[in-house]
Amino acid sequence: MLNRRTIGDVMTEEVITLRADTPFHEVAALLDANDIGAAPVIDDDGAPIGVVSASDVLRHETGLPDALGQDGDDEHAWGKARAQTAGALMSSPVFTARADWTIPRAARELRTRHVKQLPVVDHNGLLTGIVSRSDLMNTFIRADDEIRDEVERDVLGRILGLAEGTVLVEVEDGAVLLRGQVPGPRLVAVVVALCQGVEGVVAVEAHLGTAPA
Repeated sequence: MLNRRTIGDVMTEEVITLRADTPFHEVAALLDANDIGAAPVIDDDGAPIGVVSASDVLRHETGLPDALGQDGDDEHAWGKARAQTAGALMSSPVFTARADWTIPRAARELRTRHVKQLPVVDHNGLLTGIVSRSDLMNTFIRADDEIRDEVERDVLGRILGLAEGTVLVEVEDGAVLLRGQVPGPRLVAVVVALCQGVEGVVAVEAHLGTAPA
């Protein structure tokens, strides 16, 4: 198996947090000073109980339930617009992730829940980090040298057991070019599929022949 990075590898561990009784002006100041789009609200034990986002702050500043200034009849949204503390302003219940989740699983969760960040909790439900859409996107933007090294080391060497130099690997802007020979024709498709599974690879072009018996 290829080594897959997990949420624990990409999450932010030093998390800016709020308490339920944090006043609104402190909430706004913390988000602005740290240039973040959201912050989890934690209880006395350190477990996340909600999330306050920049859009929640905008609702409060406009005095309207819609951050764009449109009226609405949602009483909960109006309550956020009048909130004076993080507890009244936050969205709850909070959706969380675990550090051992794979990147695709977290991405699916963000999409399903329509959120931009997920607090990360341990097996006790206590906050250990936070992961955002940008954190996940960065996993697909890897240096070409890193991709080449992983293809050579893990795909060709560790998994397939090919001798060094049997297949030459070039990577440009995430596109992998393979040149060389493999023991049999069926192995070509296997090599391509494994390379496509390497994080950061956007395309694979294979010019591979079959080594003589």
